[in-house]
Amino acid sequence: MKQFKRITGQLTVFVYLLLTGNVTAQEYQTHFPPDEFSHRRDKVFDFIGEDAIAIIQGAPDPGGFVYPRQSNTFYYLSGVENTYSYLLLDGRTRTTTLYLVPNRTRGWDNVLSLENTKHAKMLTGIDEVRPVSELNIPRVAEIFTPFSPAEGQGQSRGELLSRNRTLANDVWDGRPSREQNLVALLKTRNPRAQISDMTPFLDDMRSIKSHREIELLRKAGDLAAMAIIEAIKSSEDGVYEYQLDAAARYVYQVNGARLEGYRSITAAGVKNISDGHYYYNSQKLKDGDLVLMDYAPDYGYYTSDIGRMWPVNGKFNDWQREICTYILEYHKAILSRIRPGVTAEKIMEEAAEAMKPVIEKYGFSKPEYKAAVMKMIETGGGVFSHTVGMAVHDVGRYRSKPLKAGQVFAVDPQLWVPEENLYMRVEDTVVITENGVEVLTAKAPIELNEIEKLVKRKGIVQDN
Repeated sequence: MKQFKRITGQLTVFVYLLLTGNVTAQEYQTHFPPDEFSHRRDKVFDFIGEDAIAIIQGAPDPGGFVYPRQSNTFYYLSGVENTYSYLLLDGRTRTTTLYLVPNRTRGWDNVLSLENTKHAKMLTGIDEVRPVSELNIPRVAEIFTPFSPAEGQGQSRGELLSRNRTLANDVWDGRPSREQNLVALLKTRNPRAQISDMTPFLDDMRSIKSHREIELLRKAGDLAAMAIIEAIKSSEDGVYEYQLDAAARYVYQVNGARLEGYRSITAAGVKNISDGHYYYNSQKLKDGDLVLMDYAPDYGYYTSDIGRMWPVNGKFNDWQREICTYILEYHKAILSRIRPGVTAEKIMEEAAEAMKPVIEKYGFSKPEYKAAVMKMIETGGGVFSHTVGMAVHDVGRYRSKPLKAGQVFAVDPQLWVPEENLYMRVEDTVVITENGVEVLTAKAPIELNEIEKLVKRKGIVQDN
């Protein structure tokens, strides 16, 4: 039988240190043991074979005083955060060498150092640690490297590809991406070797999450839900969008999330909400407005995705309740039918059938609302959305085949009423389990009556 987990009920005020206890400084990641990274690299060796190597380029220093975060693929295969690092995986010997730059003044670049390679090997499980100056590509038939852009903090591939195209077409810039430059150098310096893209293989690896990855995603989902709750409680006439943004970010940071998974969407009022990726967060909340928040942390290199809408004054008016009810019912119809072994299209068909008595029960106040709801049900309205993981728009695909345990993605039904410029949605992040689905963002209330009660409580903005 399928399983559908959702945690409901009110959360008490100031539950912030629930997830991590006392947050203390640590110099090296503790979320994964070296064996997990070794297991991932073993899969790479199996893929490239005995006559090839793979080279992975780490992130550069961001410059200035920006927090240095490693790129996702490099971290996924090593757990190493040092900037300007390289991994060389040699299929002939099935050994991995980590190449580091000499120690610099930035603290994270001194965690693993060339002065203590024994310590670095112990922490990472990597076979050899050497200076980047000694990185020489051996003569092999084939060299694998990712051709796709390396995602960093708050970045996803689609947006990076768009950025790279814009730079390439800029007549006063025109530079290639860092990945394109590496591929060109490998071709120039190794003319007899075939240079192959390992992006599709790595995408497939990352698309199925391990139990430790799911635990990080679960914590990121809990934090995202707790942040939404604090923002809802902090909402009232006269509060600014950026204050709700700040309340949410406080929840993340006090619980050990060093960064945000993406820039917050905190939109109040029809105009701001209709901009799907609104980010100014400068508008004052007004009585009668709805608020849309879509925001999640970067917790241990893993994020989440969540969306909730609520009334500033604590009471959905008639049209708001009507539309939100249909989106909510469709959302729940989808969630309760997700399980492994079936396709997203099959689940959408079942959910559409389940919505027929809902439509008969509630009816519509306007033909425009009926048209919008029917279109959402017929098309899904984006309900089976993007994958979620190390990036909010993560790599890997899940829609083309039956669902598998370990896949993580957003469930995000959306509804448009173009005649009134209305854009409405509710979003959760879920993971496929062996016999059903777990909602990773379930601690955020979803029922309209619960949301109304929460708005009427005081939040951190009022307490300050």
